[in-house]
Amino acid sequence: MTPQSKLLKKYWGYDTFRPLQEEIIESVMQGHDTLALLPTGGGKSLCYQLPALMREGVCLVVSPLIALMKDQVQQLNDRHLKAACIVSGVSGSEATGVLTSAISGSVKFLYVSPERLCQRKFIEHFKKMKVGMIAVDEAHCISQWGYDFRPPYLKIADIRPYHPEAPLIALTATATPAVADDICQRLMMKDCRRFQSSFVRPNLNYFVLHEGDKNQRLLRIIRRVGGSGIVYMRSRSGTQNLARFLNASGVSATCYHAGLGSMERDQRQEAWMEGRCQVMVATNAFGMGIDKPDVRFVVHMDMPNSLEAYFQEAGRAGRDGKKSFAVLICDASDIQRLKRDFDTEFPEVKKIRNVYRALCNYYRVPVGGGADTQFDFDIEKICFTYNFAPREFYSACRILEREGLISIPEHEDAYSTVHIPVSRDELYRFQVDHQRLGDMLQLVIRMYPGLMECVTPVDERKIASKCYSTPEEVSNMLAQIQSMHIINYNPRPSGPQIYFLTERVNEQLIYPSEQNYAMLKTAARQRIESIVDYVSNYKVCRSRQLVAYFGEQSVADCGGCDVCLTKKPQTLDAEAAVENLLQKSPVGARQLVQMLTAEGYKDVGDTLREMLDRGEVTLDEDSVLHLAL
Repeated sequence: MTPQSKLLKKYWGYDTFRPLQEEIIESVMQGHDTLALLPTGGGKSLCYQLPALMREGVCLVVSPLIALMKDQVQQLNDRHLKAACIVSGVSGSEATGVLTSAISGSVKFLYVSPERLCQRKFIEHFKKMKVGMIAVDEAHCISQWGYDFRPPYLKIADIRPYHPEAPLIALTATATPAVADDICQRLMMKDCRRFQSSFVRPNLNYFVLHEGDKNQRLLRIIRRVGGSGIVYMRSRSGTQNLARFLNASGVSATCYHAGLGSMERDQRQEAWMEGRCQVMVATNAFGMGIDKPDVRFVVHMDMPNSLEAYFQEAGRAGRDGKKSFAVLICDASDIQRLKRDFDTEFPEVKKIRNVYRALCNYYRVPVGGGADTQFDFDIEKICFTYNFAPREFYSACRILEREGLISIPEHEDAYSTVHIPVSRDELYRFQVDHQRLGDMLQLVIRMYPGLMECVTPVDERKIASKCYSTPEEVSNMLAQIQSMHIINYNPRPSGPQIYFLTERVNEQLIYPSEQNYAMLKTAARQRIESIVDYVSNYKVCRSRQLVAYFGEQSVADCGGCDVCLTKKPQTLDAEAAVENLLQKSPVGARQLVQMLTAEGYKDVGDTLREMLDRGEVTLDEDSVLHLAL
């Protein structure tokens, strides 16, 4: 057994690697810069986490997703691998504590948002670290041609010279050839080894359905396909309304969006993961880091902004290799709405600058100051004060976020933190003298390893569920322990926050070249045109359309998408008879064979098996046949 296989078994419990994982890990171990293009669910995180264990020094992980960073840190700590993250909301002293721990070697994995790379304090500490490797997650964000361009990602190239010996691995699930080339260039990757898994998913059948009554069509899909599924919608209210409709129609469903409480989201996700709920209706806030292999269908009720986003979300179906469906249901108004929203999402440069100036003035942030400060964020009050249209103001704020100037995370992405600065002897004496508080603190230490090394995110609701208490009681007890100078406890803010990540700059420096901003808009418009072309094309196999977009030429049609099925000739009378019968209503398998055999059709059973194999009909758990989508 190789050293890599031993670590795989010891920390992850797997006996074998997924395709390309071992080759990617070996490339990093040999010190090569590496670009890994793996599909959703392909096990990207393991490709940097495992080699990091085999290399001396800290692994710096740059990721734009706060929730995913927190999950990864928790999973690593659960495996007794020291990990920490620095994201919006961490105070200056807390961030310094985490960075100091990375310098001392107390932290093996350090997760940071790309905006952190713009700060002098981070650079000063980074220079002092022993860095074993750098991992860049969601690497497409570095490319202006990528679907989620984040300018702070460009700073990654600036920090590489401080540790030129550290190999860099860039990972993404969705990158066109142009974006892949851009990633390598902008990250200054030398002698880069590229690994790309095929984008073809033979077991996943893609369908585009133009439908006026979307809810009823969705209901037919769920009943015909069966099994677990995800339904994506754009709005939070839409997920709630659709979940109510499905439950009223006899389908077990729940909804998930960023506006729900953390514990409520966890409970709903757990119910769906365990099969106690069949359908998860969600915004795109759901899915990252979710590894449920038996998802039989992913349905989009609204058109995504890009083929990259659609491919990533649709790819959450059928990870177990069994036949599954990715369906996009649309109508004429969807395309019009997509184009209309585009103009709102890209306000004029002048308006972006005005919003930044207004935010700085409202919170009295001086030029050259304000870095690492946070304030309560009341969007309605700010819009009223400066006479901004709310949607345009929000779009401008999101662009300022992408520039790395501010951060406005979802409230549920905020979190409490705990750090234990005292010695183990002092901690032991406290636990002896204060049994009730000591027992609760011991539970927190078991749930969150590493509290004595650095500042660690904690969730009072999860702690409360373990000690049969309430989140409020847990918060009060932690505050009481802090008053005794045993821990440093910072409870999560009570409402939305805005964070100024850098010193205030002259707003004229934001997009100094309107040509660059225009190029971003052009790239975004092209992505919208690509998704519109996808739903409008009924001549080319869906799978071939998708993989061609990512630069892969499929040699054959998939045979199972809506386009391919319309091309199939009806050569057997029995096939036509089966289809005509099931168009009227579902029929039991045995009953159908008996009916058509009695009418004189030959080899009905063999014909039926062939149609099942091709996915033209489906058989539910009650042995009832349905016509495929």
